[in-house]
Amino acid sequence: MIDFAIAATGTGVVAGLGYAPALWVKPAPVLPAGADAVVPEEAREDEAARWKAAVETVAGRLGARAAAASGAAAEVLGATAALAGDRGLQRTTLKLITAGSSAEAATVAAMAQFIAKFQNLGGLMAERVTDLGDIRNRLVSELLGLPEPGVPTPESPIILLAEDLAPADTATLDPALIHGIATRLGGPTSHTAIIARQLGIPCVVAAAELAGIDDGAMVLLDGAAGTVVVGADPAAAAAQVKTDAARRTAVQSWQGPGRTRDGAVVELLANVQDGAGARAAAQSPAQGVGLFRTELGFLSAQHEPSVAEQAGIYSEVLAAFPGQKVVIRTLDAGSDKPVPFVVHPVEENPALGVRGIRLGQGDPGLLARQLDAVALAAEQQGVTNAKVMAPMVATIDEARDFAAACRARKLSPGIMVEVPSVALLAEAFLAEVDFMSIGTNDLTQYTMAADRMAPSLAALTDPWQPAVLHLIRSAAAAGVSGAKPVGVCGEAAADPFLACILVGLGLGSLSMAPNAVAAVGLQLESVTLEQCRQAAVAVLRCTSAAEARATARELLYPSTPENFQGVKK
Repeated sequence: MIDFAIAATGTGVVAGLGYAPALWVKPAPVLPAGADAVVPEEAREDEAARWKAAVETVAGRLGARAAAASGAAAEVLGATAALAGDRGLQRTTLKLITAGSSAEAATVAAMAQFIAKFQNLGGLMAERVTDLGDIRNRLVSELLGLPEPGVPTPESPIILLAEDLAPADTATLDPALIHGIATRLGGPTSHTAIIARQLGIPCVVAAAELAGIDDGAMVLLDGAAGTVVVGADPAAAAAQVKTDAARRTAVQSWQGPGRTRDGAVVELLANVQDGAGARAAAQSPAQGVGLFRTELGFLSAQHEPSVAEQAGIYSEVLAAFPGQKVVIRTLDAGSDKPVPFVVHPVEENPALGVRGIRLGQGDPGLLARQLDAVALAAEQQGVTNAKVMAPMVATIDEARDFAAACRARKLSPGIMVEVPSVALLAEAFLAEVDFMSIGTNDLTQYTMAADRMAPSLAALTDPWQPAVLHLIRSAAAAGVSGAKPVGVCGEAAADPFLACILVGLGLGSLSMAPNAVAAVGLQLESVTLEQCRQAAVAVLRCTSAAEARATARELLYPSTPENFQGVKK
């Protein structure tokens, strides 16, 4: 290992090593003196036209980048371009300009209102605050005639440092030049993390001490350990980066199936949200679908799709993996994922409110119609005993009722392990259903009493937290003793080292973003099942997330390229 001084520790979201000079994203534009002066009434119409022209230019640039991008980057950029032209934002800004504000001052003031609203909404909406700030900076720069803000284009490799990164910044990064990303803010589900995963750039978020690193300092970033190091020995750092490069090359050629070095089978599955995503996942080494998030296809639907319409959507996913495992989750609407056709009550704490299976309290037919649609899709695709699981189950009665509704339609019932009560009483819950899948994102936030979308709480919403791992062990042990499948479909499954720990705890399947499957599969092939079990025992003795992560890395990291076993050429 390298003898170094850690300059910043955060949450590692994309595994990998990068060693290069640090380069900070430059600060946002500052309004010049006099920008808050009242605009004469006769000039306000021209001021409004100037603002509209700036919006058109900025939205056009973002739209062009979205068209040139692909995958998650295209989706995120497209959403940001739409946000730049939002009608509500337009009305608020033009109202301020009509009242006498300059276009620049109105942009800043209007965006401040929207940022406050999004922060109060929390969840996914709060994560859009970075996007709003980015749009504000781009509009102000355009209005002032300044160069477009954002990430500078380096001529040689760098480690990029920032307070946070907007989608427009992250999506256009060149992995050949950006050898690592570290942000002071952000979390595991932020846009920075999502796009960094797609690009394969090692990434650390929520590194609070990052401000102490100067431009030009040689930095070793470890996306697995979540560390940013200054002062590493150059030769030792280069050797580790070389080993990591061999790992990445091996990842690109890995084809599966999932197994440990001694042949223990591990199902490696994909998380998908629609037919297009399922077809793309079918091109990866994924062996099926461990989580079909049905609600993500309905976030903009103003009316509930009919049973036939829903069946058509579900059929697409089943058809993408004929004869393979596909687990369909019923609507996980509510909280940070409101669906327009579902009545969502106003709640003080929506994350602890009416969401998931609880939606049936207000509309008992909602679940019944969805299960009818799943049964119809299964019949259309010739699938017997199709697997369906319910989110946010908290009581045995809920599990029993859901299982009965599924079996009445010849569907195989399962439940998500997101609420700690399910992990604590896992044996009793498994007596009612056929399988369970652990949603580590929600299980972590409920165990640690910390909003998983809050960047300031990223250290608490880390799935390596010992309490979370002990709850996972409880659920896994119930599956082993009851001979019923228990797997993981949360973000934790995409962490190669944590995947080994999960297997060591007794879990038989891991579901993740399709582009994470190969890295997890390669890591599993480098270790034996007994190594996973021993590492799990050691990790369960740890008293902090940082200690648990470091212990797993020490016990499981392949120290030489030759240790990457089972790679398919």
